[in-house]
Amino acid sequence: MTLIRRDRRDHIELWTLDRPDRLNALPDLEDGEAFAAVCEAVNADQTVRCVVLTGAGRAFSAGGDLKAMKDRRDLFAGSGPEIRERYRRVVHRIVRSLYGLEVPLIAAVNGPAMGLGCDIAGLADIRIASQEASFGVPFLKLGILPGDGGAWLMPRNVGYARAAEMLFTARTLDAQTAMEWGLVSRVVAPDRLMDEAMEIAQDVASRAPQALRMTKALLRQGRDATFDQILEMTASMQALAHLSEDHLEGVNAVLEKRPAVFEGK
Repeated sequence: MTLIRRDRRDHIELWTLDRPDRLNALPDLEDGEAFAAVCEAVNADQTVRCVVLTGAGRAFSAGGDLKAMKDRRDLFAGSGPEIRERYRRVVHRIVRSLYGLEVPLIAAVNGPAMGLGCDIAGLADIRIASQEASFGVPFLKLGILPGDGGAWLMPRNVGYARAAEMLFTARTLDAQTAMEWGLVSRVVAPDRLMDEAMEIAQDVASRAPQALRMTKALLRQGRDATFDQILEMTASMQALAHLSEDHLEGVNAVLEKRPAVFEGK
C-alpha cells in the first residue's frame, strides 16, 4: 500500500498518511523514498502553493512500529552501524524532505501523533488539531532517543523547558495543552478539522506563489541565521519580488479594491 495518498484541489495538495490498520505507523523501509518523491514533485511544480497533511483513520501517526522494534527487524535489524545507516537513509530522508518542502505545509492532526509522527507534525509551518488529537515523544520510555531530529525541532516549537519536559518525562499532551504550549495554533471539533485546514490552505494559496515560497525560505533560514544575514537575503529576494507581474497585480488589486489574481509571474 502506498503510504501517502495524494489529492489535488486547485493549487492545494492534500496528503493523507494511508496506513490506518497500523495507526499510520512509520517508517517502513520504503517510506523515506515515499516522502522524498512527493516533496520533490511539489517543489518542482510551480502550480502547487500549499500542502495539507493528515492521517487516515483514527490516528495521525503512531510513530515507530513496536513489534518491529521488539523483533529487531526492518529498520531495527542488524548491527549498530547498519541501524545507523538506515536511520540516515529512511528516517532522516523523511524529515529532511519535509523540512525542505518549499511551499507552506499545514498539519491537520486528527488523532494521536507520537514519536516520529509528532515530529512530522512539528515540521509543518501551521498545525491545527482535532479535539481528539494527542502529542507525545515517548522515546525515553522505550529506552531510545529522538532519532529523527526532534531534539533540534521540539525546542524551536515549544521552547527548551517544555521540550525537555516532553522528552524527559515521555508525557503525552492533549490537544488543548498542545495549543497552550504553542505546538498547535488552534483546536477544532473533529468534524471541522479538514474544513478548517482547507480554509487556511485556500487563504495561503491565494497569495503570490513566488513571494510565498521565498517568505517560507526566509522563515526557515531565520531560525539559525543572524539578523544581518536575513536582511541580506531579504534584499535579494525582495528585488526579485518587486520585478514580478504578481507584485503589480497585488498593488493594482489593493488600489482598485478587488481580490488579486496571482499567476506566479
